[in-house]
Amino acid sequence: MPPEPLSRPPRVLVFDSGLGGLTVLAAADRLRPEAERLYVADDAVFPYGDLTEPDLVARALAVLDPLIEEGRPDAVVVACNTASTAVLPPLRARWPGLAVVGTVPAVKPAAAASATRRIAVLATPGTVRRDYTRDLVRRFAGDCAVDLVGAPRLATLAEAWLRGDGLDEGGVRSEVAPAFVDRDGRRTDTVVLACTHYPLLVDAFARVAPWPVSWLDPAPAIARRLDAVLGAAGFPSVPSAPVRPGRVVFTSGRHPGPALARALLARGLEPA
Repeated sequence: MPPEPLSRPPRVLVFDSGLGGLTVLAAADRLRPEAERLYVADDAVFPYGDLTEPDLVARALAVLDPLIEEGRPDAVVVACNTASTAVLPPLRARWPGLAVVGTVPAVKPAAAASATRRIAVLATPGTVRRDYTRDLVRRFAGDCAVDLVGAPRLATLAEAWLRGDGLDEGGVRSEVAPAFVDRDGRRTDTVVLACTHYPLLVDAFARVAPWPVSWLDPAPAIARRLDAVLGAAGFPSVPSAPVRPGRVVFTSGRHPGPALARALLARGLEPA
């Protein structure tokens, strides 16, 4: 039996090390505009790629536990590939009744879409190192040539751009370049954006790319999964509703500068 429809709006917490999860929140807003939204940026420790896996798990739980305890969200979206590869099992174990939606590299759809059978996974070094990522490649892209590209500065460049510090297009070009391979008669035609920060710069990627490719943004799939788990919990979707104003928390305690404040306000977010 499906659950009885609930009359209140769902409460959704979206969590990332920085601002990349805003791309996921935007996709979720299109499907669930009625949701009460809390966006949490753990900018005090950004980027997560510098943390060991045990330290990453400990940090994420330390940030999320009090927010979950206080806010009682109906779903938590871990809008970070690096965190999701490590944090999802302990987070679900800690909060067994809570719907937790993770973010994983879109290797399977990339392999299905590629005509040349050469794809690239553009990620943080932390995501590239994870066994989880390599297992996805083995399971879903065995007949493809897959180039795992760990871009050490790309998320930071995206953060700086969104904060109004300008875009280092030369830096973007050097970070993206290894994703483009023409070898053995196969040329990269699909690039997985395996960090939620990267869709913020997709227009710049297209400008610096040596040839056109498909850029696979994971945000729509994450939003569909969130929509499904909320529906299964009894929350009817109201896609015609206006996007509900939300709150944003920065763990550093720093107040956003004018450019970032405008970007957040455009997304319906104000500091908590």
